[in-house]
Amino acid sequence: MPERRYNDDEVAAIFAQASEEEQASAQLVRSSEGLTLADLQEIGREAGLAPERVAKAAQSLEQALVPQPATAKFLGLPLGVAKTVRIDRRLTDAEWERLVVDLRDTFDARGAVRTDGSFRQWSNGNLQVLVEPDGEGQRIRFKTMKGDSRALLLGGLGMMGVAAVTGVAAMLTPNTSGMDSVGTIALLGAAFFAWGALRLPGWAKLRRQQMNEVAERVKLIR
Repeated sequence: MPERRYNDDEVAAIFAQASEEEQASAQLVRSSEGLTLADLQEIGREAGLAPERVAKAAQSLEQALVPQPATAKFLGLPLGVAKTVRIDRRLTDAEWERLVVDLRDTFDARGAVRTDGSFRQWSNGNLQVLVEPDGEGQRIRFKTMKGDSRALLLGGLGMMGVAAVTGVAAMLTPNTSGMDSVGTIALLGAAFFAWGALRLPGWAKLRRQQMNEVAERVKLIR
């Protein structure tokens, strides 16, 4: 029986398939040990993906793995806002200064700068931005608290509580002359609580947006 012969097109197809299988095998070996960013970019390049897009996707994955601090709440209302972002290198002095300028512009506040070795801080009242070592890179923590709203909420609840106790006591006695003042205290307490509560959602949304914007710009610092 004559030996099978392959034409030019068949030869090209055979070698192309063999090459693909060899490359896939090599990739499988690498994946068992984990793939580096360069490996991912090479695989992406062969699939038509730009290396920059692969790097950006990898960075997004890294950020998704950064533990986020719990949001301070009171009766379901957001009393505080916090965010943590990690960068894979250390900020230079010039980059830190650019970050401080960005913070001042974004939050419309001069703030105070403090440096203690590899720890850096920018703060303005309850608003703090901390830059801390994290392995070969750094962790940047944003956090703030709406202190005046907390005082209004607690004060309002306290006044309503006093009014309730006083009202009950007044109803148990023949003298009801103090009921008008009890009602006034209760209304004032409710007003304080409402004023503190109504401002919180909008404030928290703005602070969260500002922190996210600064965090995104930090990642782009070069």
